[in-house]
Amino acid sequence: MPLDRIVTAAMAIVDEQGADALSLRAVATRLGSSTATLYRHLRGRTELVGLVLDRTIGEIELDEDTLLAADWQEACRHLTTALFEALARHQHIALLLTEQIPAGPNSLAYRERAVTVLLAGGFKPEIAAHAAVSLARYALGFAMQVRGEDRGTLSADSTSRPKPDPEAYPGIAAIAEFLPTQLHEEFRFGLDLMLAGLSGPTSDSTGDR
Repeated sequence: MPLDRIVTAAMAIVDEQGADALSLRAVATRLGSSTATLYRHLRGRTELVGLVLDRTIGEIELDEDTLLAADWQEACRHLTTALFEALARHQHIALLLTEQIPAGPNSLAYRERAVTVLLAGGFKPEIAAHAAVSLARYALGFAMQVRGEDRGTLSADSTSRPKPDPEAYPGIAAIAEFLPTQLHEEFRFGLDLMLAGLSGPTSDSTGDR
């Protein structure tokens, strides 16, 4: 049985039933096979999770020419957004990233691009490492919040929310008309803040500052 078919079945199980449903037995049942057959290709669930994660990250489409032409901030914005969108398409697969750090070829290629962008932007290796990890975790955190058919908002129905008492909660009342926040809008807003902070949080953050 081709390994590619096994990974495809595993991804379908996670997409449909959630991360906890993923097991070699579940994949074997879906394929009409046996766990013994799967063990000829895999050492266990941990390896299967790694393959699923790497396949997901492999769905990220990056225009190398765009990255090369952009400054480090634009390139980081493009990379982080692409990671978020890939994970958001598979809302349950994001949870698997809490189990392990993927180290497959697609994952390493993405990580290499992210780190290279930061190093080329003048960041010292230590700062580049922290920045790359923080941006990836930021994308993961937002992807894990994507739920249901309406993937644009944190709450599908703002009209059903009770109005806060303006005397007891004046701050909340003052911003009530802007809630619920759009998930993708908040992602972009927060990402811009992170990139602005990286542009010069301290005088020695990058090689040129």
